[in-house]
This record gives sequence, structure tokens and C-alpha cells, in this order.
Amino acid sequence: MPIYRYKAKNRKGRKKVGQIAGMGEADTLARLRRQELSDIALTDISNTFEIKLLLLINPIKSKDLAIFARQFSIMISANVTVVEALVILVEQTQNVSLQKMIADIAYEVDSGEFLSDALAKRPKVFSPLFINIVKSGETSGRLDDVLNYLADEIEKNHDMRSKIKGAMIYPAFILSGLVIVGVVLMVYVLPNLTAVIAESGTELPIATRIVIATSNFMQAYIGYIIIAVIALIILLRRYVKTKTGRVQLDTLKINLPIFGRLFKYIYIIQFSRALSTLLKGGVNITKGLGITVKVVNNVVFQQILLDTLKAVNDGKPVSTVMQNRKEVPKMVPHMMSVGERTGKLDSVLDKIVDFYNREVTNMLNNLSTIIEPVIMVVMGVGVGIMVAAILMPMYNLASQF
Repeated sequence: MPIYRYKAKNRKGRKKVGQIAGMGEADTLARLRRQELSDIALTDISNTFEIKLLLLINPIKSKDLAIFARQFSIMISANVTVVEALVILVEQTQNVSLQKMIADIAYEVDSGEFLSDALAKRPKVFSPLFINIVKSGETSGRLDDVLNYLADEIEKNHDMRSKIKGAMIYPAFILSGLVIVGVVLMVYVLPNLTAVIAESGTELPIATRIVIATSNFMQAYIGYIIIAVIALIILLRRYVKTKTGRVQLDTLKINLPIFGRLFKYIYIIQFSRALSTLLKGGVNITKGLGITVKVVNNVVFQQILLDTLKAVNDGKPVSTVMQNRKEVPKMVPHMMSVGERTGKLDSVLDKIVDFYNREVTNMLNNLSTIIEPVIMVVMGVGVGIMVAAILMPMYNLASQF
């Protein structure tokens, strides 16, 4: 769909300039006139560097997607056709990237495509979960219900990610500050202090010699060290994208001393919420498990789900594999077994999500309390090394006079 820059006048005669995505020039002019604009001049800027940069710096976020699903659901429930609803959403959307995407989808649906097929062409925006739930809603005639449910789920996922990011800010800030202060001390402050100690000619303790050697090395090669750190980060990022690297990273994440349990709970929430959503949308258990594998962001749990899918295809209960895996708390397969026997697996999965959501919230609230002693120990060790390596030799040197 083209993106236009428009120049127009509002009711008060003031000039108004902006960008708008549309299904064509006639459609765009009509929409702008409905906004009570006149003297409209349109310029197609779809292929300009400016608009490509604008689309790059305005990505479609999960919050935008939740609002899109919610508004779409309301209009469908009001018996507005899918194409009409999408055209209205183009007008109401402020994010240019989302605006263009909705306009493209509206054009494709108007040309005869199913909505789910149009969404499937955009896998970077719409997850397999989103696409298949919409597809089930199209098939069952409950598109408004499933869109509203998807909006709820997206908002819950967004809230959880926001809580995790918020909890990580404090320790990340403290650790970054410690690293920066340590580098400044080693490169700019300690050389002046150690020079006095070294010139005294006295025999230096091993701790002092190590600190002096480290300081001299960092002072001489600080540029190379920075380049090496950046290169190491790039190499590690590339390595974790390989199959072996991803397995090692994901295994490490769920076995970390403090964060391992937190990561496990997050992955349990991910697959339980996704599978529950799919089952409520009318997707069968085998297909639901296949889609859920793509939703969970950990290869260890993906393999557990794949093994579960194989077991279900062999006629075994859905909880068979999970009850033998140490990564999954025992409560989860027991509850799933009950849900399977009673025919209420989706409801049981919702209860699992609620329980572990509370656990994650409590852990995030207590995270700073847990990490603070660790940070204090690290700071104490750093200060102790400085005292033993620098201040004590200077005190001994001063006491000789």
C-alpha cells in the first residue's frame, strides 16, 4: 500500500502536514475529507529514503498489536465487515508502520484472501499462535471473541515482559556502574598511586603486584581491550544463533543460581497460556502442541513439547513426558492430567498460568532484595582488594618516615 505525504487546511484555515497510508489516492482523499480537511495535496513517498527510515524507527510493538486486536474485535462484534473494519483501523492508527500494514491486509482481504492468510504473510509481526487463533475464529464464526481474547493475552504477555525489564534495571545499572568505576580506577587513578609505591623500592605484596600489572596492562591496551570486548560480544551473539549455541544458552538460562527458576516459570506460563488459548479457539490438542512449540522461547522446553506431541500421537496422556522431566515442576503434569481426565484441560492450564504468574510477580518483587547482598559482597571484595593492594603498602611506606 502506498504512503502519502499530505498538505491540507483544516476548518480554521490552518495548514496541516502529515503522512498517511491508504488503499489508493481516491480512498486516501476521501478519508482526509472525512477529517474535515480541504485543499488536499498528496505526494506518494512510499519508496523514499525518508519513509523507509520512518518505518524503521517506528516498529510495531506488542502494545500496538493488542490495541489493534481489541479495536478490530469491537468492530466485528458490531457487524462491521472485515474489510470495512480494517479501513477504519487505518484511519485510527497513529503508528505509520502499523497503518501501512493494516492497509496492505485490507487490500489483500478485499481481493479475496482469508484474513488469517494475509496475517501469515507477516510472521515477524503475527505469531503462529495469533494466526491460528484467527483462523479458528474465521472457521467457527467467532472472530470477534477470539480477537478480544488475543488482545487480553497480548496485554498479559506485555505486562509480564515489562515487569521483568523493570526488575532488571536496578541490578544492570549497579553492575554497569561497578564496571565503569573499576575501569576508571585502573586506567586513570591507580597508576598515580602505584607509581609512588613502586618508586619506594620496598618489596611489594603479591596483591599489589597483581593490581599494578593489571593497571599497567589496561592503561597500555585499553583501546584493544574495548575492541576485543565488542568483538567477543558480536561473536557470542552469532554463536548463540547456531543450533549448538542456542541449546547451550537455553540450558544455562534454566540452571542459573538465582534466575533459573524464574526462567522456568516464564516458559511454563508461555506454553500453558498459548495451549489454553488454542484449545479455547477450537484447535485440537495435537495441532495446539505443534503451534505452542513455536511460541516458547527455549529449545529445552521446545523439545519437551515435541516429545509430548509424539507421546500424544502415540495415544499417551499429554502429561506423560512432563512428569519425567526435572525442568517441569511436578504440579504441572499432575494438574494437566486432572484436566485431561475431566475434559477441562484449557481451564486447568489457565489456573497453572495464574499460579505461576503470581510466583513470577513475587520473585520479581523480591529480586532486588535477593541481588543486593550479592552486589554488596562483590563491592566488598573489590574494596578489600584495593585496601590490601594499595592502601596498606602506602600506610606501611608512610610509617617508615
